Amino acid sequence: MPLTAKVMNPAFAGSTKAKMSTLEATEQIRELPGDEKEDVLFDTLFGLRTIELNRPEKLDPLNGSMIRKIVPRLQEWAKSDMANVVVIKGAGEKAFCAGGDVTSLALDNKLGQEGQQRSIDYFALEYKLDHLIATYTKPYVAIMDGYTMGGGVGLSLHAPFRIATEKTVFAMPETTIGFFPDVGASFFLPRMAGATGMYLALTSERLKGVDVYYAGIATHYIHSTSLPALERRLAELRFKDYDSLDERLNLIDSTIEEYSTGLPHDQEMLLSGLLRKDIDACFGAETVKGVIGELKNRIANAKDESSAKWAEKTLLSLKSRSPTSIHVTFQQMKLGRNWSIAQTFQREHQIASKFMRHPDFTEGVHALLIRKDKTPEWAEPSNLEDVKRPAELTTPFFEVDESEKLKLLTDGDYKEYPHWRFGLPHESHIEAVVKKGNRTIPEVVGYFVREKRGKQGVKEVVEEVLARRAYSVEGGKAAWRGN
Repeated sequence: MPLTAKVMNPAFAGSTKAKMSTLEATEQIRELPGDEKEDVLFDTLFGLRTIELNRPEKLDPLNGSMIRKIVPRLQEWAKSDMANVVVIKGAGEKAFCAGGDVTSLALDNKLGQEGQQRSIDYFALEYKLDHLIATYTKPYVAIMDGYTMGGGVGLSLHAPFRIATEKTVFAMPETTIGFFPDVGASFFLPRMAGATGMYLALTSERLKGVDVYYAGIATHYIHSTSLPALERRLAELRFKDYDSLDERLNLIDSTIEEYSTGLPHDQEMLLSGLLRKDIDACFGAETVKGVIGELKNRIANAKDESSAKWAEKTLLSLKSRSPTSIHVTFQQMKLGRNWSIAQTFQREHQIASKFMRHPDFTEGVHALLIRKDKTPEWAEPSNLEDVKRPAELTTPFFEVDESEKLKLLTDGDYKEYPHWRFGLPHESHIEAVVKKGNRTIPEVVGYFVREKRGKQGVKEVVEEVLARRAYSVEGGKAAWRGN
């Protein structure tokens, strides 16, 4: 019996009820006069359809011109019997997609209401694309080779297959520019293990290489030199007419696994051990004030020097951010756990619209990317510890205007990812097996290695989780520690 039938955690139960895209697009998105030429390249090889973001000199940032090219291609391929697999990647050696073109948005916002509306319209366009990807009816593979940030995360995070390489650099850096983690991060980050999603959201911390895989952000890890061969192999796959989508996805999963070339042995898992305990303790707090208090406590009282240094660095990082961004992001992570994928993009669009009219986003982009003095002057309250009534600050960002509700391109929706099984075991899955109470710690490890058919990284991740959260009781059986 498969793992999903045995130990399905309630957090993942919605995966069987997923509704993927079923409606024809009522809105036609097409290129506009003035759109860049060849900022996206498309290719066909047998059953493979490739999207290549082609602005390598700028690290392949996403803009409206690119979105207006990608959407109709995806819609066309979804209907085509000839298109078996879609792969998206970035041109050049450095990036998949380093984000959206926020500089253009900030410059537009300086022009007043008309410019702000252009920015709002851009986010509407971007989120429609992201939702289309999240509910796409054909196998979609994102190759996260190089910088994968902001807008690039939206193009990859919701795919059933997300490939990290030794060059991958993942981050949601929005709080550094007075914004919030968008592109569906409200859905993905709160569903990560423990408080790691909240930590990444508030701090903009970067994960590199194999740590993107260990954290569950990527479903596979492959050395970048193997990618061309993998693409050729994906192009050669043949599906039978009667194969279900799940059968096709399973074949793609096993094909990608064939190109896994091993994990680096000289790199310890970053989000593990004492650091992971500190993250859960501090960023699992119920309020921003609680997070700050936990960090200060570690600075003053931590027995381990590395813990105190981490807390000091993290506190300084949070204090440099826009207080409005920090509090909105914190509330977003709390609420997003209960949003469906469609609600996520609709709610994020309304939050983004408010940020386009708030001075912190424009000021943050100017300080970091235009003036480059890295000394933003945040709107009041300008210091994190000056925020006395967080609800007054955040409530306007979460007010819903039904008349401005984003109209998505399809009716696809779900409460949990339907394809979560292709990644490494989630901590909640490991907890469920341990709590059954009939296996020793080594037997729990062996169980997941077998269930995942020897997938690389399973043993390492399960052993790390058990070292933190499990212990042996009488008879040698594994038991789960409380928080």
